[in-house]
Amino acid sequence: MAELIPANIVIGDRTYRIKILPKDEEQVRKTLKIINDKIMEFRSQFAGKDMQDYIAMVLIWFATQPQKASGDAEKKEWIETLEKIQKQLDVVV
Repeated sequence: MAELIPANIVIGDRTYRIKILPKDEEQVRKTLKIINDKIMEFRSQFAGKDMQDYIAMVLIWFATQPQKASGDAEKKEWIETLEKIQKQLDVVV
């Protein structure tokens, strides 16, 4: 089992301490940037709400977006696995 690393993340105006796999750190940081950028966008569009409202809006927005990134990562993983199998087959033949 891989070791988890601690990470401090900020969503809106709160900091959370989580543990993640080192290989997932970059994706977590990119996702957090998207979330926080969207919070700022909603804050400028809908003034006067509280942070919980903005986070709820982002949550709804994020949940309804097509999840291209995870599909691409999954596809890449499959390709890498198939390439490893192909190399092993080449050695046997």
